[in-house]
Amino acid sequence: MTSIADTDRLVSLARGMRDLVTAEAAESERMRTLTPAIVEQMWATGLMSAFNPAAAGGVEPSFAEMIETWIEMAWQDGSFGWIGIANLPSSFAAAAYLPDEGFAEVFTANHNRVTLGGQFFPNGQGNAVDGGYLLSGSWSFGSGTGHSQYVAAGFLPMDNGEIRWAAEGLPEMQVAVVPRAQISFNDGWHVQGLKGTGSYDYSVQEVFVPASRTFELFTRRPCRGTSPATRMGLMPVTAAGHASWALGVAKSMLDDVQDLAATKFRMSDMASLASRPTFQKGLAHHRAAWRAARLLVLDAFTTAEAAVGAGEEMTPALRADMRVAAVYATDTARGCAEWAHLVAGTSAIREGSRLERAFRDVYTGTQHAFISEKVAIDAAQIWLGIIDDQPGL
Repeated sequence: MTSIADTDRLVSLARGMRDLVTAEAAESERMRTLTPAIVEQMWATGLMSAFNPAAAGGVEPSFAEMIETWIEMAWQDGSFGWIGIANLPSSFAAAAYLPDEGFAEVFTANHNRVTLGGQFFPNGQGNAVDGGYLLSGSWSFGSGTGHSQYVAAGFLPMDNGEIRWAAEGLPEMQVAVVPRAQISFNDGWHVQGLKGTGSYDYSVQEVFVPASRTFELFTRRPCRGTSPATRMGLMPVTAAGHASWALGVAKSMLDDVQDLAATKFRMSDMASLASRPTFQKGLAHHRAAWRAARLLVLDAFTTAEAAVGAGEEMTPALRADMRVAAVYATDTARGCAEWAHLVAGTSAIREGSRLERAFRDVYTGTQHAFISEKVAIDAAQIWLGIIDDQPGL
């Protein structure tokens, strides 16, 4: 079991960046990608590579450590937190699952200073050729690509123009790790929230990718790393990230509106916000809901982690539990954010304030398909025995 002291060692790396992230948040939004100062500090602290296997410069954190670190990052700023759940899991996956030759090319040759972002969904096609694939495709919402040396691109392997099948009805899905210089970017990242994430659209046309720089999207067979997370695959790590991010942004809004309450007076109301029973009840309810959602996330992910660590199979039911926890936490966080924005009144609409930025961010980030209602439906169908499994969970 992870102790509080163990968890704090990684959270403290992120917490030490509070002043810098606060100072640079507006500039990140203006640039539409994290500022160089923030990116450099992530490397200087060790945060950028912390989630990696030890062979790639990481500390192989537990899920509790990952979750609490992501909550802290998202509390500071939604875009900073989103980079945490984009770049860190991406490099974790590449470092854990790339074959030895690809790992040496990408990580060892760069002294493990590798930032990876992009889109893992298989929107591309890779025509199999001698030694690898000719990759073509277009991807949207490539989070963290604004400052990434390598870009992830999910694709469907094709043999002589035919889809390669992993099982009946299930195509094989792979991820290519492509050098930035071979990517064509379409800077269409003009959005409502998460402006500072550099989530660019991009494409490639018949770019050769050696097989050594590809890995299976749903693999749970690590080439390196000893933590249970490496044997759980990218989907649970991604799900934990989405849940933690939403909780972190919502917590920032709850904290900020609580701080505001003593000095906030609404027009024609002589009582402060803090003195109003309706606010007090709402604060108690939403604080409790937030804490319950956080505990559910920690329980679901650490339970599965413990099972895998003990050598047990990661069953469809365990995977469903984790994904439902992520969906529930996201829904709860959105409700907390909506309440905080409403009770803050005009203080929450001032451009550039933390409340205003967090509200835009939370309603942008929670649109993601990874925590949609379909995920909850898939999980419920597993519990009900309607389906045996859903590989995407």
